[in-house]
Amino acid sequence: MERKRRVFMLAAIAGGAALSSTAFAQAKLDEKDPQAQALGYVADATKADKAKFPKYAAGQVCSNCTLYQASGACAIFGGKVVASKGWCSAYAKKAA
Repeated sequence: MERKRRVFMLAAIAGGAALSSTAFAQAKLDEKDPQAQALGYVADATKADKAKFPKYAAGQVCSNCTLYQASGACAIFGGKVVASKGWCSAYAKKAA
C-alpha cells in the first residue's frame, strides 16, 4: 500500500511540474505590458503606430521575424507568446 502511494505522489509531482512549465511557456504577451508598449507591440501589425515607429513596413509580422519561435514565443519578450500577425519595433526580417 505504501509503495502505491509513493508512486502516485511522485507521478502527481512530476505531472504538476510538467503542467506548470507548459503554462509558463504559453503565457501570452499583453499589449499593455510596459516592455510591449515601449517597443510598440501590437497583436495586429496593420495597427502599428506608423508616426511613432516609422521603421514599420507592410508585410512585417512576428511570424517572419528572426526573434519569433515556432511555438509563437518571442525571445525579446522573455519567451511570452506573441500574435503571429503582430509587430514590434524590434522586428528583424528572418533570413530566407
